[in-house]
Amino acid sequence: MTTDKINDMSKKFTEYSQLNLSEVNKEMLKKWDENDVFSKSMTEREGCPSFVFYEGPPSANGMPGIHHVMARTIKDTFCRYKTMKGYQVKRKAGWDTHGLPVELGVEKALGITKEDIGKTISVADYNKHCRTDVMKFTKEWTDLTHKMGYWVDLDNPYITYDNRYIESLWWLLQQLHKKGLLYKGYTIQPYSPAAGTGLSSHELNQPGCYRDVKDLTVVAQFRMKNPKPEMAEWGTPYFLAWTTTPWTLPSNTALCVGPKIDYVAVQTYNAYTGEKMTVVLAKDLLYTHFNKKAEGIALEDYKPGDKLVPFKVVGEYKGPELVGMEYEQLLPWVKPVELDADGKWRDASAKAFRVIPGDYVTTEDGTGIVHIAPTFGADDAFVAKAAGIPSLFMINKKGETRPMVDLTGKFYLLDELDETFVKECVDVDKYTEYQGRWVKNAYDPQFTVDGKYDEKAAQAAESLDVYICMKMKQANQAFKTEKHVHNYPHCWRTDKPVLYYPLDSWFIRSTACKDRMIELNKTINWKPESTGTGRFGKWLENLNDWNLSRSRYWGTPLPIWRSEDGEEICIGSVEELYNEIEKSVAAGLMTENPYKSLGFVPGEYTKENYDKIDLHRPYVDDIVLVSPTGKPMKREADLIDVWFDSGSMPYAQLHYPFENKELVDSRSYYPADFIAEGVDQTRGWFFTLHAIATMVFDSVAYKNVISNGLVLDKNGNKMSKRLGNAVDPFSTIEKFGSDPLRWYMITNSAPWDNLKFDADGVDEVRRKFFGTLYNTYSFFALYANVDGFTYAEKDVPMEERPEIDRWILSLLNSLIKQVDECLNDYEPTRAGRLITDFVNDNLSNWYVRLNRKRFWGSAMSVDKLSAYQTLYTCLETVARLMAPIAPFYADRLYMDLIGVTGRDNVVSVHLAKFPVADEALIDQELESRMRMAQDVTSMVLALRRKVNIKVRQPLECIMVPVVDEEQKRHIEAVKGLILNEVNVKELKFVDGAAGVLVKRVKCDFKKLGPKFGKRMKAVAAAVGEMSQEAIAELERNGSYTFNLDGTPAVVETADVEIYSEDIPGWLVANEGKLTVALEVTVTEALRREGIARELVNRIQNIRKNSGFEITDKIHIVLSKNSVTDDAVNEYNTYICNQVLADSLVLADEVPEGSELEIDDCTLRIKVTRL
Repeated sequence: MTTDKINDMSKKFTEYSQLNLSEVNKEMLKKWDENDVFSKSMTEREGCPSFVFYEGPPSANGMPGIHHVMARTIKDTFCRYKTMKGYQVKRKAGWDTHGLPVELGVEKALGITKEDIGKTISVADYNKHCRTDVMKFTKEWTDLTHKMGYWVDLDNPYITYDNRYIESLWWLLQQLHKKGLLYKGYTIQPYSPAAGTGLSSHELNQPGCYRDVKDLTVVAQFRMKNPKPEMAEWGTPYFLAWTTTPWTLPSNTALCVGPKIDYVAVQTYNAYTGEKMTVVLAKDLLYTHFNKKAEGIALEDYKPGDKLVPFKVVGEYKGPELVGMEYEQLLPWVKPVELDADGKWRDASAKAFRVIPGDYVTTEDGTGIVHIAPTFGADDAFVAKAAGIPSLFMINKKGETRPMVDLTGKFYLLDELDETFVKECVDVDKYTEYQGRWVKNAYDPQFTVDGKYDEKAAQAAESLDVYICMKMKQANQAFKTEKHVHNYPHCWRTDKPVLYYPLDSWFIRSTACKDRMIELNKTINWKPESTGTGRFGKWLENLNDWNLSRSRYWGTPLPIWRSEDGEEICIGSVEELYNEIEKSVAAGLMTENPYKSLGFVPGEYTKENYDKIDLHRPYVDDIVLVSPTGKPMKREADLIDVWFDSGSMPYAQLHYPFENKELVDSRSYYPADFIAEGVDQTRGWFFTLHAIATMVFDSVAYKNVISNGLVLDKNGNKMSKRLGNAVDPFSTIEKFGSDPLRWYMITNSAPWDNLKFDADGVDEVRRKFFGTLYNTYSFFALYANVDGFTYAEKDVPMEERPEIDRWILSLLNSLIKQVDECLNDYEPTRAGRLITDFVNDNLSNWYVRLNRKRFWGSAMSVDKLSAYQTLYTCLETVARLMAPIAPFYADRLYMDLIGVTGRDNVVSVHLAKFPVADEALIDQELESRMRMAQDVTSMVLALRRKVNIKVRQPLECIMVPVVDEEQKRHIEAVKGLILNEVNVKELKFVDGAAGVLVKRVKCDFKKLGPKFGKRMKAVAAAVGEMSQEAIAELERNGSYTFNLDGTPAVVETADVEIYSEDIPGWLVANEGKLTVALEVTVTEALRREGIARELVNRIQNIRKNSGFEITDKIHIVLSKNSVTDDAVNEYNTYICNQVLADSLVLADEVPEGSELEIDDCTLRIKVTRL
């Protein structure tokens, strides 16, 4: 024996007393750190093909949650898999450090609002707080990342507030500017008064932003000035227009009708005041507003208070016939104004308050006449402008035009307005009681206490809408008021409603590249595909220009400087800005170059150099540049949408194009092969990545993307601290370890489906999967150490291995193939479930259980060696297959195995190669046979449970009606195995049509109903009357064609349930094409054998509990009993042989014996070691 062999013999597989995955977690983390495994996973793959992964940056101003474990598990799984497949996978961490979440958090912490910034706190101090606050929970994020085994480079992260990162953003914006894709426009935009900024359409389309709200709506009466004759014959003539936002009525300047809509004039009464009136509304909506039952009642018969209000149609018109008609201003608080060429305002009432046409008007709801308030709706503004209708603006003290509502969401105060404007255009008496009123209670500070919005209190209080409607009813201006549920957008960060508001904003002309975005999107592999074609694809098809502007303080400043004459420059680098400042200094517009004073050196790209300056507000606002004509140019005050920050990360994380230019240009680190984030990023990060890549680089930014679902509580509710159902990831990992958590999250449901998180499910995974795998390894290690097995011998040739070894190895190689295909196709759930099924059902419950005795023999025979090599190969392979999903235990298992055998020389499974299937070892025929044995066994055991007959009780016969010869051949080949497993004496095959078993067919109405419609009744009758021959044909062919009154009707096996009727003394089970009948009659002879087997089991347990050695001989004394004596006498020798007893004696009394319950009788037994 060589020295190596002796050393090999001295090696032992590590044995453990228990499975503690939390400790495994900690121990493996320590080893990874000691061996620098993450770094090696990249350095050892130097020169290998690259797999590019982009990390979507989280914001560290909040604690990580359990949903972050889900998202990061998905990302980590594929990065580890690709590393094991031989790719170099660089993964740089990132921090998203700008934007509303950060600013709102700081405002709450400081007890301020946006209005206080620049007043009670300087912009510089405020931004200093933001810079600190955004990294507040960095330690916790890093800790979670480490503990859950998410490998990402946290030592060199990209940080979006870094000056070099911002410089790359400026360069990208300059490219858009050069292409004419960056422009300034004054348009109606979604605006969040609670956040104090405009929002982009993709922010407005985050999940949960559009919500059903119940508001008081009003059908308002607009009094006509010049009615048609028939409109003036009965009471006062009005146009009826409906609105869900009564607070916008004071800003009304027009009414809009549909050019193709029919309208009617109706004589009636006002239900609230009883006054006579003639109203105009859409003909299709007549019975929405008038009760059909009142149609025949004479107008003269109406008395105020009657429930039925009579009405009479007296005229009919097309929309264009109403265009140009005028009406009185509904709520004449303020006169509309317009600006002349010199910017001076003048009263424009003469141009307002008339009917105009609009194609977008419908008769789906309302009255078919739309109230137009151009300052509060994009469609309103568009049709009003086309018709020459002025908007209703206020003039503030600076001479600027402003809507009636200010940026905080309340009506302007009179003392904030231009005095002349107030004097000439405002009815002070009418307006005074409304000045300063909040248009929605959500904006009122009294409902936000200590930074928390009390939504219930806000909803309970009287709103401005309710007050206005009440006043209108009193003034005979309301035809109808009612509560109405409608969908309304809310701010994604404050959860409060948005307003549509006229804003000066900078836009990216994304619509210009819409077709190319759609085209490129079709090349991306979306998981699930429906998100790519649906939620994302439809979004692209309905794309609006991207509102880039944010009127905030902490974020990337828009690098555009403008003169009052409209000259502008878009800066694309710090060096360019430095040089422009030099020109400004030379022109006398700046006294010095602040960057030069701070020692900044253009072109030197070190962190130290860039840390000398700050590209944020307020410092960048202090820079004045000089235009080509010598005019001062000031920076546009806006910041940019924070999603532009994260959407630029492929380039900005590399400080492109100033550094690492070749990585992007050569496409070696661009685009990403894979990204993954939550579904909420579909119109966020996924969109901005795609938009920027398309517009600047004419490329996709990513090739494969997983859009993962939400993590809900076990009842399907959204998790939140407020509801007390949030799960702490740290304590969960501490309790279970990361592996069961990761495995549970991946295998419980597909990543793109919502996961109902249940800690009991995590524990079940720990017990059932990891516990089973641990027990399988423990079994192997125990016997391998006894026999000194270290895999030193040559492989036993396949042809010399027994069939069951060849079966499990065939199955193992099929598993390798399937798991590899799943992970390559970004289907981790299927991969994890395949591994689970293999370990639980095939390796442990079938292979190890059936082969235990092969490991017990004393000599190392070829058969025993084959068993060891087979089981070892399965364990080693499973460790590598599971490593991407469960990195900790997989590494422990793999290192425990190869540490003894030396079959690999890596320091971690994560540096090993992913298994490759050996096609030569895959035997489909063998797998099918064994699957048949497992299926029959499973069905028979289920039938036993049904009648509560234990497996130790032998039964006489199994009967299988065979469908075809292949099925019979498969079962015949494993007949002995089945009979042994289920403890039955005989297995008989019967012809399916022999009539021994009677089958019936039951319709699945949910499937057949839609298929046959009215014919369903006839089809159901035909199915119910099917003969045994017809049922056999249906099973054989998968379908059966009925002739119903000369019309064929095809029924498939998937549309019905085929079941067998039980035969007296037998139980029958069906599963697909397989039917099994079990004879459940227990004869006296079978009962005696069952008692003998039960006694063997009980005596074995007594031996074990008494601490006897396996080789100890025993003597048994058993009390006599008429129920069991015959069995003991008949099987005495069998029982003694099985339990190593010298003798088994029946006695009348066994005074010192212990009690046994067998077959409903009580025995006493005494077992003595000899």
